[in-house]
Amino acid sequence: METAHAEAPPAAASLPLRQLAPTWVALVALAALAWAVTIRQANGIGAGPGTMGMALPLFLLLWVVMMSAMMFPSVAPIAILWTRAIRGRSQGAVMLGRMTSFLGGYLIAWAGFGLLAFVALLGTQRLVEVTPDGAKWLGVGIFVVAGLYQLTPLKDACLRHCRSPMMALLHYGNFKGRTRDLRVGVHHGLYCVGCCWGLMLVLVALGVMNIAAMAALAAVIFLEKLWRHGAGLSRAVGFAFLAIAVLVPFFPSLLPGLRGAMMTTRGM
Repeated sequence: METAHAEAPPAAASLPLRQLAPTWVALVALAALAWAVTIRQANGIGAGPGTMGMALPLFLLLWVVMMSAMMFPSVAPIAILWTRAIRGRSQGAVMLGRMTSFLGGYLIAWAGFGLLAFVALLGTQRLVEVTPDGAKWLGVGIFVVAGLYQLTPLKDACLRHCRSPMMALLHYGNFKGRTRDLRVGVHHGLYCVGCCWGLMLVLVALGVMNIAAMAALAAVIFLEKLWRHGAGLSRAVGFAFLAIAVLVPFFPSLLPGLRGAMMTTRGM
């Protein structure tokens, strides 16, 4: 019987550049396209509170595009290793189809989180409409939760998975069946959700379509997963979020995503 170790590909860093380049270029190109679409939509919608009037289907579509923009560069190592594993048994259109299935599974995990985000944003919007003065305290709570999560063992465990693609591939070698690539993508995507949901949560306070905030968070995610000091950066970001939570009551302008509600309070 063929073991997972026999199927496991070499570490991404050990592969020749000519083998790494195609997957890197493809993912960066897809991320760049997703950024272009996201920026265009943000210019038309703005960075207001809640879902900004979007219905669920449109929100989920845009959410998936946003996640492609923010996450594809950091998912490159596991994608490269999986492509290497696929290449040993698949060629041409078959390999492309299997890689597409892997990325599709990854985005399914983030679409599931997007559904939760939509519900949370609707709740946030209703809350600040009923008690607009509570918007800044909601912002405080968001940064406290996000900051504390960055310091938890669960965050560390999910981050270790994302930072160690070779170990992930050894596990994925046991996946069987025609939907194997899709399930690998979903599985890895769920770990990424577990690693990054706290970072995404702050978009509720900063604005879901806040391009500057999205770019900053995307950079944090990339460095957390790929920089050798990523684990330390994760904790530093947690403390930074807690510091922002302390400042928010005195500087509510730190919450552009909830600004509409707070401006309504001032106007009353």
